[in-house]
Amino acid sequence: MLVAPAWPYANGPRHIGHVAGFAVPADVLARFERLRGSRVLMASGTDEHGTPITYEADKEGVPPREFVDRNNALIVEDLRRLGMTYDIFTRTTTANHYRVTQDLFLKLYEKGYLVKKTQMGAFDPASGRTLPDRYIEGKCPICGFDGARGDQCDNCGNQLDPIDLIDPHQRGSNAPVEFRETEHFFFDLPQFGDQLKQWIEQHDHWRPNVRKYSLEFVRNLKPRAITRDLDWGVPVPLPGWEDNPHKKIYVWFDAVIGYLSASIEWAAARGEPDSWKDWWQNDDAWHYYVMGKDNITFHTVLWPAILMGAGDLKLPDEIVASEYLNMSGKKFSTSRGQVIHVRDVLERYDADALRYYLMIAGPENQDTDFTWSEFVRRNNDELVATWGNLVHRTLVNAHRNFGAVPQPQPLTEVDQALINEIEEALAQVASQLGQARFQGALKYAMTMAAKVNVYLGTEQPWHTIKTDRERAGTVLYVALRCVDNLKTMLTPFLPFSSQRLHRMLGYEDVIAPQPHVREFAKDGDSHLVLTGNYESVDRWRPSELAPGRALIPPEALFKRLDDVVEEEPPV
Repeated sequence: MLVAPAWPYANGPRHIGHVAGFAVPADVLARFERLRGSRVLMASGTDEHGTPITYEADKEGVPPREFVDRNNALIVEDLRRLGMTYDIFTRTTTANHYRVTQDLFLKLYEKGYLVKKTQMGAFDPASGRTLPDRYIEGKCPICGFDGARGDQCDNCGNQLDPIDLIDPHQRGSNAPVEFRETEHFFFDLPQFGDQLKQWIEQHDHWRPNVRKYSLEFVRNLKPRAITRDLDWGVPVPLPGWEDNPHKKIYVWFDAVIGYLSASIEWAAARGEPDSWKDWWQNDDAWHYYVMGKDNITFHTVLWPAILMGAGDLKLPDEIVASEYLNMSGKKFSTSRGQVIHVRDVLERYDADALRYYLMIAGPENQDTDFTWSEFVRRNNDELVATWGNLVHRTLVNAHRNFGAVPQPQPLTEVDQALINEIEEALAQVASQLGQARFQGALKYAMTMAAKVNVYLGTEQPWHTIKTDRERAGTVLYVALRCVDNLKTMLTPFLPFSSQRLHRMLGYEDVIAPQPHVREFAKDGDSHLVLTGNYESVDRWRPSELAPGRALIPPEALFKRLDDVVEEEPPV
């Protein structure tokens, strides 16, 4: 199982709109698959090339490398604190990535898929620098949408060229754009048009937004520039080009290759340099790509076309693309100051509270609006009052009165029916997660938690203990079994609190491992990666919590949050 979260751009720390799309859903998938015994490789990193990096670095008066070094460290820390279990989270500025990108470039070139041609390039007349397509806006020449980007119109989904825009200008201002003739290599996308269309149509299990955007995009494929007038990027590996300081491989091409290069780096770091092939040259492997909707066509058209051109690499199986998480009806945007940074949220709230909100109320199938009041309500009414309350009163009463999992008497029909229903929920939640239906899985698990709460409220073992100790013990045994099963279902979503609960139930092993940062050094290239030691053991099975297992003193899983004033400025 390859879990491939989209590569965050190294232009600053992550905001919660970012991680709602690429990070938390990918981690939920990876943790779930490991829990049911799948061999998982979760590989990605920071996307560090392109003109936007040089623009921002220039603004700060620092070299691009210094700029991306700082932002990589910030992003790695955001993801570590959120508990993102990457096997490798690396960078596109490594020697390994340069080599893999250039090798794939040459393979496509030798097969005739790259053609040289001249085009009108977009430049900033003030600085002379190339303007990336996404830094150019104007009116769409096809649908008339006033706000189309230079590469694509988000309104009609059509691929565009900046020069085709009506009244093009630099994003966020009215600064002019100058077009000059320049020579580049183009990837001959139209050669793959029919093959891509058939391949996309075969995937009728994809989310509707994914199929819609992808099929619209392949209707009008054009050759796409694969090099750019840049001084920051992967060198073009051809005579007359490789030593040219002003021609580099275009960032969109090298970024998607990162999934492959990261896998190769991971294999080398393990001392098993060919083990990446188990995922990339194995038809039995399953590939999940996880992203926000603005990245769909890169993963359903452009990257698959590159893989088709290579001829010996596995194509994507599942494209898990979320809609937008908005704030006050507007898309999160760092450049527009519409932002809530992950690091700021985690200074005030637990990671599981944020993970829960993003998965239960996030933009899985439609744009959603983040509000602080809804964040607090979800935490207090659901995490605290439903799941946290069930755990706390079950464990407090069991620990206080028995000190261990009680020995049950013969179960009543009600007892057994509840255990059966919760155990059957494991299969239901697994089915939902296997289809990347996160909200359905999480809501089902929380519904089951509410049912166990009703059972406890009816049986009231804290009162029964005074008159019928054996019956109270039996009820608490049933509740503990149910809690143990619910813990398994919720671990992918709530790893920090689930690991604490696992320990409170008397287990000594780790079910929710956490990532760490370590240095990777080879052939003079040294950089930090986010990685971890994650077992893939089949734990997705009914609880076998044994009577007599000692319980440690319980603690509250979640904090009740104070109400917030919605008008307060974002953190």
